[in-house]
Amino acid sequence: MSGHGHEGDERTFAALPAARGAAFARTWWGLAWLKALEDTALDGQQLKAGRRHARAGAVGAVSVRPGRITAVVRDRDGTAYRSDVLVREFSQEEWERLLDLAVDSAGHIAALLDREMPPHLVEDAAAAGLDLLPGIGDLDPACGCEAWDHCPHTSALCYQVARLLDEDPFVLLLMRGRGERTLLDQLQERSAARATHGGRGADDTPGADAAEGPGGMPGVSAEEAYAAGFLVPPLPAPPGTQETPGRSPSLDTETEPEPGVDPAALEFLASDAAGRAHRMLVEALAVGAAAGGASGGAAAHGGSLVPAAPTVRTAPLTVAQDAVRLASDSPMPWITARLTSGSGRTRAEMDLATRAWGFGGAAALAVLEEEWTPDAEALAWAGTRLTEAWEDDERPALRRSGGARWTQVGAEAQLRLGEDGRWWPYLKSGARWSPAGPADRDPATALATALAAGPTGAGG
Repeated sequence: MSGHGHEGDERTFAALPAARGAAFARTWWGLAWLKALEDTALDGQQLKAGRRHARAGAVGAVSVRPGRITAVVRDRDGTAYRSDVLVREFSQEEWERLLDLAVDSAGHIAALLDREMPPHLVEDAAAAGLDLLPGIGDLDPACGCEAWDHCPHTSALCYQVARLLDEDPFVLLLMRGRGERTLLDQLQERSAARATHGGRGADDTPGADAAEGPGGMPGVSAEEAYAAGFLVPPLPAPPGTQETPGRSPSLDTETEPEPGVDPAALEFLASDAAGRAHRMLVEALAVGAAAGGASGGAAAHGGSLVPAAPTVRTAPLTVAQDAVRLASDSPMPWITARLTSGSGRTRAEMDLATRAWGFGGAAALAVLEEEWTPDAEALAWAGTRLTEAWEDDERPALRRSGGARWTQVGAEAQLRLGEDGRWWPYLKSGARWSPAGPADRDPATALATALAAGPTGAGG
C-alpha cells in the first residue's frame, strides 16, 4: 500500500441487517465490485458460504479507510474473525491526474455529488492509466482464520461492501486514498483556480478555449461555471411558516343555510383545504431552501453536497380517490359515512381503501381497486424479477392469479405489481385481500412484509 491517505479519512458503517432475498448490488459499479471478487476467488464454495454469511447479517460494523476495509465476521457457531480486504491506493501523482479529469467535466462532479459513479469518468481515468474500479486480483484478502484465498469471512465482507458502494461511490474513492471531504475540498480548490484563471490552463495564462467576455476580456465557459458552481455561497434562509395551518372560520351562524348546504361539511372541507395549502407552502419553501443551498449545483445534506431533488408533479385526484383521501384524514365517523356513501363504496370497501391510501396514496388505491394486465414485455420483466429475487432453494411457490397478481401457494399472501414496477404486499383477510404494507422495488421484500404482517396486520 502506498499510504497516501489523509489523516481522518476513515468511515465506519454500522452493521447492515440481513439481506434475505435481496440482491447485493444493483448499480453498475456495485456489480463491477462483485465481479472483481468473483473473478479473483479460486473457490466458488467459499464465495457461496460468504454470500450466506452476508445474507444472514453475520458481518459487523465495516471500517473503510485508504487501502483497506475491515469488519468482524461471525461463523454460525458464533466464532468471530477479523477480516480485511486490501485495495491498492493511488499515488499522489495518480490522484493529481484523477482530480484534473474530474474538474474537466461538470458532469463528473454533478454525478458524484448525486451519489453516482459517472461511467465517463471511469472511462477517462482508464484512458489515463487509472483503474478506478478493481479488477482480477485487486481485492487482497487477509483473515484471522488464516485462509490464503478469499474465505467465507472476507467474501461476506466484500458482499456487504457492495451494498455500501451502491449507496455511495465515495466509499470506493476512500479505498483508493481520498475521503469525501478531502476530495471535495481539492475539487473546490481546482475549480476556483480555473475560474480565477479564466480557463483550463495550469498557469496564469487563460486557456485557449476560454470564452471571451465584455470588452474582450477572457470569460468563463458555461461548463466551467457549472463545475465550479458549488463554490458560490448559499442564499439566505427562506422565511419561516407557521407550524400548523390557521383555523378556518366557523359557519355556525344564526342565518339558516340554503337547502342542500351543510355548514359542518363545509367547515370540514375548508379545514382540509387550509391543511393542504399549508403543506404545499411548506414543501415549496423546502424545495426553495434546497435550491438556495445548491445555488452552485448542490445542497447541504448530511454533511455532504447533493443536488436538490426535482419537484414531482402528480395527476389530479378523481372524485372517488379524493373521497378516500378525505376519509383517511377525517376523525369524524359521520364524515366518513357520507364519503363512503357518496363514493359508491360499502363500509368494508372504504376501510380497505383508506388502509391502502395510508400505505401509498393514489398509487396504492389503484392497485387495490383496479386490475391491469401487463403486456408480454412487462410480464417477462416481472417473471425475471420474481426469479432473481430469491436463491434457488429459498424461492416460494407463486402462481399468477390473473392480471398482475401472484399468490403464494400454501399461504394467504399475495404480490401485486403496480404499473410503475413496484410490488405491493397483500394478505387474505376473511374473504377479501387486504393491503399489508408499502410497496417495494424488490418482490422478496414485499412478500416478507406481507408475511410479517400476519392475520392481525391484514385486518388492522
